[in-house]
Amino acid sequence: MADSGSGCRRGEEELRGGVAVLLAKERIATHVYGPSRAASAVVALRTAELVKGASAEQPLVLGLGVDSGLGAVYEELVRLHREEGLSFRHVHVFVAHEYHGLAPHMRQLQSSQAFLQQYLLDHLTDLPPDNVHKVDTPANAHDEEVWAACRAQEAALKEHGGLDLLLLGVSSSGRLAFHEPDCNLPEGAHVAFVELDNRTRISAASDFFGVESVPTHAVTITLEAILRAKEVVVLAFGEGKAGVVKKTVEGGISPSNPASSLQKHSNAHFYVDEAAATGLTRFECPWVLGSGKGLVEYSPVMERKAVIWLSLQTKKPILRLTAEDYAAHHLLQLAKENGPVYDLNIRVFKYLSKTITGWPGGKASSATTGFNPVFPKRIIVFSPHPDDDVISMGGTFLRLVEQGHDVHVCYQTSGNIAVWDDDARRFAHFATEFLNNFNVGVDVLSQIANVEKSVEDFLASKLPAQADTEEIKKIKGLIRETEAWSAARYCGVKPDHIHNLQLPFYETGKVKKKPLGREDIDIVKNLIASIKPHQIYCAGDLSDPHGTHRVCLNAIISAMDELKDADWHKECEVWLYRGAWQEWEPELIDMAVPMSPHEKLKKRLAIFKHQSQKDPALFPGTDSREFWQRAETRNRATAELYDKLGLPEYEAIEAFVLFNGKTLNF
Repeated sequence: MADSGSGCRRGEEELRGGVAVLLAKERIATHVYGPSRAASAVVALRTAELVKGASAEQPLVLGLGVDSGLGAVYEELVRLHREEGLSFRHVHVFVAHEYHGLAPHMRQLQSSQAFLQQYLLDHLTDLPPDNVHKVDTPANAHDEEVWAACRAQEAALKEHGGLDLLLLGVSSSGRLAFHEPDCNLPEGAHVAFVELDNRTRISAASDFFGVESVPTHAVTITLEAILRAKEVVVLAFGEGKAGVVKKTVEGGISPSNPASSLQKHSNAHFYVDEAAATGLTRFECPWVLGSGKGLVEYSPVMERKAVIWLSLQTKKPILRLTAEDYAAHHLLQLAKENGPVYDLNIRVFKYLSKTITGWPGGKASSATTGFNPVFPKRIIVFSPHPDDDVISMGGTFLRLVEQGHDVHVCYQTSGNIAVWDDDARRFAHFATEFLNNFNVGVDVLSQIANVEKSVEDFLASKLPAQADTEEIKKIKGLIRETEAWSAARYCGVKPDHIHNLQLPFYETGKVKKKPLGREDIDIVKNLIASIKPHQIYCAGDLSDPHGTHRVCLNAIISAMDELKDADWHKECEVWLYRGAWQEWEPELIDMAVPMSPHEKLKKRLAIFKHQSQKDPALFPGTDSREFWQRAETRNRATAELYDKLGLPEYEAIEAFVLFNGKTLNF
C-alpha cells in the first residue's frame, strides 16, 4: 500500500524498511489514502481476513466503535457477507461505548447499538445473537447498578480473552470511544461509567436534535482495555480531523489527548484520508525530514507549498527570499532542482498573483485569460444546505450577479432538521393569523388552524431527541426555503432562477441520511442539462460532520460525468469552495476573489437572511461563533495570508479550486 498524493518517494515497503527520520516523527503507523472510501475498504478487508481465520476453538473478538467514518467499513463487511459468503459464526462483538440512560425512543435512533444494528449487525445472518455483548443501562439505574453492569461486561471481555481487533474513530479532542480527555477512572478498569465532556455533547447535538437532549453520561471501554487489544485501528477523515491526527501521531503522550496513548501500543494503526493527513510533517513540510535525501518530489503544487511555507517561516514576502533562507530551512534540494532562487520566487509569486481576480466569471474583454471567454455566462451556484452559498461564497455570488451573468442558485437539501421547534410553532401560528386577516374561505382557515393545532399538540408532548412529524418537517423546510429565497433575491438572483432540489437522500427527518441514489443524481443531472452552464460552483469541503456536503458534491460529479459528451460540457468550469470550517491551502488556490469592506458587509447581510441559523443556530458545532463571524474570520485570514506573501492587501478574500482536469479525492 503506497501513500498517495504526498509528493514523497516512499511506499509501504520502504516505510517498513525504516526511513528513520520519518519513523521518529510519526509514532503511530499511519496509512494515508486519497479517498476515504479506499481507507474504509482496506480496513474492512483486514477485518474480513481475521474473521475468516476464526473458528469454534479460536473465535475472533471484535470491539466495534461508532463513528461516521466506520459506517463504510461496516457496509463493506455486510457486502462481503452477502456476496462472498464471509461468515461471522465464530465472531464475538463487543460494543465499545454506549450512552447511559437513553429513553426507549432514543435507543431506536441515537444509541451506539442502533448504529451498529443499522450498519452491520442486522445484516449478518449467521452471527449468533448471544455473541453480541453490550451494556444497556436504564435512565433510572443507580450508579452502583451501572458500575455492576460495567464489571459484568469486563468479565465477559476477560472470559473471551480480550479484544483481537478494535475499530474506533477519534474525536477532534482525541477522545477514543467515550474515554474523555483528562478523565479520572478507577485503576485497572476496562469498562467504565463516565461523565461526558461538554465538547462531546456539543458535537453530538445534531444527532439528538439539540445539545440539551444529549445524555450527560456513558459507558465505555477504557484506555486500559484499548491498550490491551491485540490490534487497534482508528479511522479519521476530513479536514476537521487534521489537527488531532498530527497531535496524536507526532506529538507527545498526554492525558488531555487520550488517543496519543496509542503510541505505547505495538500494533496500533491510523487510517486517514488526505484531508485528515494534511497536518502531518510528511505532507505539511516533508523537506524538514531530510534535505537532499530525495524524500520530496517537487511538483508545481509542492513547489508552491514549499515557497509559501518558507515565506511564512522567515516572515518575508516571497520576492525577498534568498538562497540563504532556502539553505537554512532544509530547501537546498528545491533550490538546486527548481532554481535559481530568484526565478523560483518569481514563478510562485506570479502564480499567486494570477489567482487574484475581481471578475470570477470573466470579462467581456478579449484580454481576459484563464477563463472561458463567453460573456455573460450561465452559472449555477450549488448550495448543499440552504445557506452554504452566501456563507461560503457570498461575495463572489454578489459579484457574479452584479457583473451581468445569468446566475442560478440550487439548494440541494431542505436543511429542515436544523430549525428550532419554536420557529415551527411561530410560523404555524403566523399562517393561521395571516389567513384570518384576509377574506379566505372557512374551509381553508379551518384546515390551517388544524395544522397549527397538530403542530402545537405534538410539540407540547415531544420527547427529547424525538423525530418530527411530516407536517413539522415540511414547515421547517419551508422556513429554510424562504430564508434562502430571501438571501438569493437580496443577491439579485431572478425568482425563476432559484431552485430547491430537496434531494431524496436527505429527506429522512433524521440526522442519518440515505446513501446517494439514482434519483438524487438524476435530479441534479436534469437541472444541469437544462441550464447548460459555463460555470458551476459547489462545496468542496469535507468538514461537514454528517457528510451532506460530500454526498452533494458526489451527486454533481456523478451527474457531470454522465453529461460529459454534451457540447457545452467541454467548456464548463467547475469551481470548488469551502465552507465555514476551513479554507483551501494556499498552494491549491486557483482563484482568489477579493472583497471590499462594503462587499463584506453585503455578504454579512445576505447571511443574516437565514434567521433560523442565528442567535444561535440549532447545531453550531464546537465553534460558538455564528456562521457569519466564522466566514468573515476565514476570509480575512486569507487576505492577510496573501498580504504576508507580498501580494496586494485586501479586506477579505474568498478562495476557489478548479475541479476540471484535477484529481481531487473525495
